Amino acid sequence: MLILIPLIFAGFYKTYIKQIPNFSENINSYIHLHAFIATIWISMLIAQPFFILNKKFALHRTIGKLSYVVFPLLILSFVPQMIRIAHSENPENLFYPLADCILLIVFYSLAIYNRKTRSKHMRYMIATAIVFLGPTIGRIGPNLLGWSGIFTQNVQYGIIYLILLSLILYDRNNRKKYNPYLITLACFAIHQVVFYLVFL
Repeated sequence: MLILIPLIFAGFYKTYIKQIPNFSENINSYIHLHAFIATIWISMLIAQPFFILNKKFALHRTIGKLSYVVFPLLILSFVPQMIRIAHSENPENLFYPLADCILLIVFYSLAIYNRKTRSKHMRYMIATAIVFLGPTIGRIGPNLLGWSGIFTQNVQYGIIYLILLSLILYDRNNRKKYNPYLITLACFAIHQVVFYLVFL
């Protein structure tokens, strides 16, 4: 969870953070709202494991209930961007926010459905965090490293698969149930197939 902080800073430094407080014309109020809600959501993702480690179970449950409000707002904050992309010269780029939203909804829904089964709940919430690697690495590649969009996307999938396979092996070696990670892996594989169908 913590590694999201430097990655997000690197990914959004050139296109957003660097411009504070004098933003370019293409940064509108909807983007600010999305950035604000996404920051709250990621802060919650990072804080929740620490509450568990420090046995702050009541606080963990309170933040969990707060997510019932924050998560829908997070998904809704993607909508203005989707509308703008749909009416742009490259409507195929709608794939990025739409596919990420679908993954977030699937993993979050599974996490809430399994909220009373801690092992499954935790792993599906980890899956929601992994989704944020997409837009983050997707900006680091072209903006900081000069990679092409296709190459960056392939690197992104490689990193995500490596993380998931490492988590699966860790759970397997410790005799823990890793089915949520298998489902997460399958969802990202579908994500990759659709990406190739759209862009290749």
